Amino acid sequence: MKFLSVATALVAALPYTTAYWKGFNVAAENPDGSCKTQAQWKRAFQLLQDLPGHFTSVRVYAASDCNTLANAVPAAISTGTQLLVGVWTEDAAHYNAEKEALKAAINAHGSDWMIAISVGSEDLYRGDTDASTLAQQIYDVRGMVRAMGVTQEVGHVDTWTAWVDGANTAVIEASDFIGTDGYPYFQSTAIEDAADTFWDSVNAVRNVVNNVSPGKWVWVTETGWPVSGPNYGSAVASTANAQKYWRQVACAAFNQIHIFWYAYQDYTSSPSFGVYGNSAKNIKYDLSAC
Repeated sequence: MKFLSVATALVAALPYTTAYWKGFNVAAENPDGSCKTQAQWKRAFQLLQDLPGHFTSVRVYAASDCNTLANAVPAAISTGTQLLVGVWTEDAAHYNAEKEALKAAINAHGSDWMIAISVGSEDLYRGDTDASTLAQQIYDVRGMVRAMGVTQEVGHVDTWTAWVDGANTAVIEASDFIGTDGYPYFQSTAIEDAADTFWDSVNAVRNVVNNVSPGKWVWVTETGWPVSGPNYGSAVASTANAQKYWRQVACAAFNQIHIFWYAYQDYTSSPSFGVYGNSAKNIKYDLSAC
């Protein structure tokens, strides 16, 4: 059956209490714009493991930017962390640099540290490419890593609105997994209705995927609620609401779907979604409710 994918096999091998990947999005840049060193990646991974829930899964956005994989992979291996890898697709020179960085990481460290590979991130939402071009890049990266003996799934991350757009079915067909990003905050949803809005978006993507390519997994690759920033209609950014969203969404999602929370740290941004502030002692809200 098509359900017997690599991701399914990995999940089956995990204990019941960790049946789904649960992790955080972590940027390669520090809040001051500098690139994370290997030591800083290691510290970030250790801080996530120190959180309630002991998070050992991380999504990174790129392969070559800021030497992401060159620095993050050794740090991940040393801390028992596994990575959902990103490969940027634009422009041609950048895309080739990303592929070379991914190849270098695999040649140096194998692939046991890797959860999966996302080719592109919200490219369709931004209108930076078309579905046919992106699909070919997914096939390209998959072919490259399969030739290296890598069996992890290769897919794409985009907004839920991009996935339900009928113009983008070629990307669903090309992907082993579908990573969906959904933010009720940006949909101007009041916190009281946020959980329903979140699951409505996930189910909308699942329905489309099941119609196009039955059996493929839908992952949540970004969601969260900002601790500070402007309001969007009825959506109010606050620490209290971020706490509520965590308890309403994360605690339920951890037992239902692969999910990567946004975000580990972004305290200079507005809106700011970061769980950590500018130090390990500065956790924005309580994550112990799950």
